[in-house]
Amino acid sequence: MRAVRTALDAGMPEAAVLQLVRVFADALGRVADAETRLFHFYVHEPLLADGAEPAEVIAATTAATDSLIDLMEPTLLYFHRKAWRRALRQDALVHLAQDVAPSGPIGQLPVTVLFVDLASFTTMTEMMGDEAAAEVLDRFSELVREEAGRCDGRVVKQIGDEFMLVFPSALIAVRYALHLAEATAGEAQFPALRMGAHTGSALYREADYLGATVNLAARVVGQAERDQLIVTRAVHDAVTGLSVDWVTLGERQLKGLSEPVELFLVSTMGAERRRTDPVCGMVLDAGRAVFRSSWQGRDVFFCSEDCRERFRAEPDRYHAARYATDP
Repeated sequence: MRAVRTALDAGMPEAAVLQLVRVFADALGRVADAETRLFHFYVHEPLLADGAEPAEVIAATTAATDSLIDLMEPTLLYFHRKAWRRALRQDALVHLAQDVAPSGPIGQLPVTVLFVDLASFTTMTEMMGDEAAAEVLDRFSELVREEAGRCDGRVVKQIGDEFMLVFPSALIAVRYALHLAEATAGEAQFPALRMGAHTGSALYREADYLGATVNLAARVVGQAERDQLIVTRAVHDAVTGLSVDWVTLGERQLKGLSEPVELFLVSTMGAERRRTDPVCGMVLDAGRAVFRSSWQGRDVFFCSEDCRERFRAEPDRYHAARYATDP
């Protein structure tokens, strides 16, 4: 309550203070939940599986809890300071933009919103199982966040295999998308990406972004196929000084929108040495692929022995012609 009083005295209106409190509560609730659950999965359950006595488990839990509490506050402070400095840099860009264009309603910001997800992730999960799919998703999360840190982007939310990110400009967002595609292409095997972006104004509420710009970006990514970045005319026109081959897709009627939207395609990845597993949809480096099979005189590549055997049992089921290559 003293912190709330201080914020109000500093000039923040009650509505803004309430938003801030909710953000703190939600974010730190996730932190506490992660601490508890990860400790349970990786410490508590192995102790029980090894036959530890209840008193031993309680003692280990108490000791680890005390250590985590001592560590957590300085850790939170460290990451908060890093994020604070980054947020100040991005806020400076917002002020520069508002010097050129008049600001809108309170909480409205100029942003470029980009959605990225994994193509064929549902199929891959069905074929490989939840645990293997979770490992792929963990690696995807690492790549998304690493590249965002280098490009002044911010991960707003993750829902399953889809990430929503915001950037201070369309140029930075497109550059990020190309860098992310390059990073995933460097993996020996990884699902294809689908990305979509739009730039405009969005309302900032409780560490999230709302409004027509976000809604349109979400619809645009739905138009993307494997290894594609689809953007609106607004993004296309705002990107200068970047060597990109644009393909005009024309106007398309998107779900929930009354007017058609002009879209452009950026092919994000070369396909010279990349092949697709027809069973699970995993994209492979042909030079490093271990599993392959011959189908109608052509080579088909697979991520695992299991996928290869599934294909051999029912080759007509998996649309092999789309992914086979001449010998």
